[in-house]
Amino acid sequence: MKWSAAILYLTILFLATGASANEVCMECHKKVTPKIFSDWQLSKHSRNDVDCSSCHGDKHKSAEDVAKVQIPTPETCAECHEERVEQYKKGKHAFAWAAMKAMPTIHWQPMALIEGMKGCGGCHKIGLKTAEEIKQLKKDGAGFGTASCDACHTRHIFSVKEARQPQACQTCHMGFDHPQWEMYSASKHGVRYLLKQNGVLPQTVAAPTCQTCHMQEGNHAVRTAWGFLAVRLPMPEDKQWAADRATILQGLGVLDPNGKPTARLDVVKAADVVRLTQEDWQKERDKMVRTCNQCHSANFAKAELKKGDEMIKETDRLMAEAIRIIAALYKDGILEKPKNYAYPFPDLLTFHDAPRPIEQKLFVMYLKHRMRAFQGTFHANPDYALWYGWSAMRVDLSEIKTRAEELRKNHKKQEK
Repeated sequence: MKWSAAILYLTILFLATGASANEVCMECHKKVTPKIFSDWQLSKHSRNDVDCSSCHGDKHKSAEDVAKVQIPTPETCAECHEERVEQYKKGKHAFAWAAMKAMPTIHWQPMALIEGMKGCGGCHKIGLKTAEEIKQLKKDGAGFGTASCDACHTRHIFSVKEARQPQACQTCHMGFDHPQWEMYSASKHGVRYLLKQNGVLPQTVAAPTCQTCHMQEGNHAVRTAWGFLAVRLPMPEDKQWAADRATILQGLGVLDPNGKPTARLDVVKAADVVRLTQEDWQKERDKMVRTCNQCHSANFAKAELKKGDEMIKETDRLMAEAIRIIAALYKDGILEKPKNYAYPFPDLLTFHDAPRPIEQKLFVMYLKHRMRAFQGTFHANPDYALWYGWSAMRVDLSEIKTRAEELRKNHKKQEK
């Protein structure tokens, strides 16, 4: 049915039967977007009188005024789910958009990867956006990607049962620097749950999901002790580890070459990607121990989590050495420091725009292999921790050393 005919039909329906505005919506969308309509029919919303206008407003009446459709935001969901939205706002998911925007050279990337929702933005859209950012999204395209909640409770069924499955996390948490799905699903935790899903194991068997550990009792404030970057304050008592972490913080641009905080520390704070006090870190660690204690003894849980801490310490040793090698090349004039680097340190947050192979290798070492090492440990996946993480970092460091030696030799030849 053409739009003009559909409009005429719905107008007659409305006048002749006195149909409600929602009935008019349903009659139209049964034909125009039938699967959206059928998903809504399956939802709890449909059974609790949450209709189209509840989320989309009542200004859109026909095909001629589609621009008047209200696209939901978390505030729309908060009208009914206030507690969950408030929890969400305190967690890492809420900061996902800000974290992406905080990357120093993100604005250099093709917009199809950011506002276009097909690259970084495709997952980071779960984060909160300012009114100005929402306005810009609408200007740049259709304005989708503002709801956030629908990243896990997908439209238009908005199923709690779906959002509780580990596969709900798989869309974003897999791949290059977010391979948590691969780690979890191949771990004993994940294998047991997948066997539980397909009926091999009984439904009462102990088998944690992503949500069991990261959304305890349904709390939407998703946070971890170490944060995404696995750096934190205060510094450790171990002097070598403290020095290594300081080097990494300098590579992140959070500390200057003299160890003093920079303006970027405020950006890191705003994105909530690190724990900045012992109390904040301990709060998240204690919460995880309590979760593990549902299936394991507290002593076992603490010992396993401690292994993750030790893995971070070991990876920091390799990472800091690699950063210092490249910083020395800048200092000695063997490599020209990129103009967009504020300090004579490789900037780990500009990994999209690494100028040379040696820096590209460093960024892969940090954002890919170091992540796999410590996250593989915390997710009880020894394969990722060792082969895709620790061993890969050692290969990276070896290649960086080799490239640095070659650059120094070539520099000497040029001087002669």
